[in-house]
This record gives sequence, C-alpha cells and structure tokens, in this order.
Amino acid sequence: MEHVVVIGGTGLLGYHTTLELLARGYRVTSVSLPPLPAEDLFPAEVEHVFADIAAMAEADLLALLVGKHAVIYGAGADERTTPDAPAARYFYEANVLPTQRVARIARAAGVRKFVLFGSYTAEFGEQWPDLGYRTRNGYPRTRLAQEELACLEGEGAMDVTTLRLPYIFGTMPGRIPLWQMFIDLVRSRPDVVTVLGGSTSSVTTRQVAQAAVGAMERGEHGGRYAINGYDLSYLELHQMICREIGRDPADVRVIPFAAVEDAYAGIDAATAAAGKEHGIHLVDSGRFQDRPAVTPPAVTQEVLGYEDDDVPAAILESLRYCLAHEPVGAR
Repeated sequence: MEHVVVIGGTGLLGYHTTLELLARGYRVTSVSLPPLPAEDLFPAEVEHVFADIAAMAEADLLALLVGKHAVIYGAGADERTTPDAPAARYFYEANVLPTQRVARIARAAGVRKFVLFGSYTAEFGEQWPDLGYRTRNGYPRTRLAQEELACLEGEGAMDVTTLRLPYIFGTMPGRIPLWQMFIDLVRSRPDVVTVLGGSTSSVTTRQVAQAAVGAMERGEHGGRYAINGYDLSYLELHQMICREIGRDPADVRVIPFAAVEDAYAGIDAATAAAGKEHGIHLVDSGRFQDRPAVTPPAVTQEVLGYEDDDVPAAILESLRYCLAHEPVGAR
C-alpha cells in the first residue's frame, strides 16, 4: 500500500483529497497547521502531523518524507491577500520558496510523485498575455514560477504535475466556504448588483480530489492541467446568491468593463499610495472577468480521469452551508 503525504490536509481541498486517497486504498499522512477544524475529521487510519511546513527543520521534513510515494501540496496564499508592495515578493515568499524547498527535500527523500495545487490564473497568464499576468501581476506571475521551480526540482527523479484550479465549490466540517464573502458583497449592494459579462471554469471539491489522485497516478512530469467541470458566468453565480438570500435575481445586472475601468484604476492607485499592492491589479482582474475564462474539460478529464459532477448543486451546497452557519442577526 503506497503512502501519500497531503500538505494542507485539513484544508478544503486537502480534506477531500485525503478521502479520495483512502477510498483508493492509499495510506495518508496529513500535514497542516493546528488545530483540527472539527473533531474526528478523518478516519483513525489517517496520521496527523501538525506543523508549519515552511518553518519545519529540513532534517525533520526529510524524515517525514522518506519512504513516501507521493506528496500532494495544497498550502500557500491566494490572491485575496493584499500585501505590502511589491506583491510579487510576498507571493514568492509565501508560495514559491516553500514549494521549491519541499520539492527539493521530497526528491532527496525518494518521493516519486509530486502534485501541486496551482491556479488557473497561470493558465490564462499564458493564453492572454495582454492581461500582464506574466509580468505586472505578482500573484499569477509567481504561480507560474512556482510550477516551473517545482518541476526543475523533480527533473529526472520525481514526476511533478500541477492542477491549475478555478472556482471550487463544496464543503467540509468546521470550515466556512470562501463564498461567504460573495454573499456579504451582494448584501452590501441594496439596489443593484453589478457584474461583468465573463465566465469562469468551475469544479467541485470531489472533482479536484479525483484530479489530484489522477495526476499522481497518470500525470506526466511537467504537466500543467487546467481542470473544469462547468462554465459558470458571474451573472449566474450572483443570481444564485440572490435566490438563496431571498432577493430578486433580476437585481443582478451585467455591465461593460468600460463602466468600471476608471473606478478600478482609482482603487489600484489608492492601494499603491498606501504602500500595498493587489496580487492581481483590479483593472486587470476586471478585464479577466469580462472574458470567458474557461477551458475545455475533455482535455484534462481524459488524462486525469476525474468525473462529471453537478457543479450547480455544489454551489448551492456551499451557499447554504455559509447561510446556515452565519451568526444570529447577521442576515
């Protein structure tokens, strides 16, 4: 029975990936920051190691990884953080350096497979160079560097693959889905909820877990797999939120990017004046959200073997979990 280490095992994606690994007969060690988000989160056979992987002594990390077949790496910072400028430095230190270090030590430990949870902003950084995702936007730029350096560390000895992950829906015990912030945003706009006219790839947590194990079992070294299960427009997502909070979905209106470009530029300027920088500048993010940022599912489903799933049902599950766990009086 092969043994797999899931870094970030008590996060949303690590949790579902751990369950998928167990279902396929693998042994699993979960590495994460304490505490557990819920009692009895995993079956008893899952080993828990509570540690900050970036601060863990190299000898301890090596000892943890010796004898393991694979590492699935699901830790790091996402673009919701607005760090001190330059943002690229923050995301390089939060995402690139720890990943490279773990990949290097994993190779030295004899690990054969390394799966990285990345971002679909890297995919569109390559597809749409006019967005500046490879140049002036620190988050996707460093996601691309993260992929490349992890691959270089594995070259010739350890297969390294990346899942370029889009919007993800699903729940787990003890953690509120990030979609609460979207609910709060809709509530903050009492008259009209404006959205841009684009769309995004979207998947369920189950699909991510299947794709992660598929990448470990079937992926090729250097493979960057942009997964998708459903083309979700921003209009549809916000209309679903309106329905769930008892609001008229007709309140959601699509507007052209030109209508918000100046406002977004002003926010970017104010952020810079405060010494901060978004991982993706709002102007560039707006351009992105005005486009069909979707990829064909069949391309990666054929390679990784993840199944079709009901993404709209997972969206509703996520929203209803958020609403069910809101503090009394929050609505």
